[in-house]
Amino acid sequence: MPEQNSQTTSANKIRIITQVLTTALKLWLRAQVSQISELKVEIKASDRQILSGCIPSVSIFATRAVYQGLLITQIQLTAENIRINIGSVLKGQPLRLLETVPVVGHLIVEEKDLNASLSSDLLSTALSDLLVKVLPTDYPQSQTINWQEILLENNQIILRGMRVTNGETKPLDICLGLQLLSGHELQVGQISFKSNQEYILDGNHQYSLDLGSDVDIQELTLIPGQVVCRGRINVNP
Repeated sequence: MPEQNSQTTSANKIRIITQVLTTALKLWLRAQVSQISELKVEIKASDRQILSGCIPSVSIFATRAVYQGLLITQIQLTAENIRINIGSVLKGQPLRLLETVPVVGHLIVEEKDLNASLSSDLLSTALSDLLVKVLPTDYPQSQTINWQEILLENNQIILRGMRVTNGETKPLDICLGLQLLSGHELQVGQISFKSNQEYILDGNHQYSLDLGSDVDIQELTLIPGQVVCRGRINVNP
């Protein structure tokens, strides 16, 4: 009986540690986003692994998460070989990564959620950086563009906005074809610009965008009303 009681006590302690760790991980995840609708976390680790602060696998599922103003419709993540400050977590301190963690993910962003994110710094900066690359060299780069709508089609993005020139506002439509060149490189092609029904650029120009060595995309699919992305990204401490 004493041995059985000891095993029960040990199991209860591990269960409590797992609950504390799960709560700490959820708090850390919520701290990375400004808003989230649904969040599920599953930790796969043995008792000894949890106590050592090394977790073989964590699965995360979330819906309608807002990251830096960008609304993500649905995201599924799996991270492996995670090392954390377990001693500090058990003392009630925030969870902290001790090493870079490779995270495999599957992400879905619907058109309506992308449009709800037009005012975000993350999306507006990405659009501005893209325009610098694809705009004709003789086109005024300093013009202000107020983005109104993003449409997602098969392998194509349509950007609609209003450009302000000398106090005059004119509509601007930009069509971009988007394809995956490699795990960290995107190709932007089939670019056309139209302002006030007049084509500024209409041709088979192509540009590449490097996403960096921490990114490895296996799939990037644009279909009407939705973009789907599957790949890996390194999360640094």
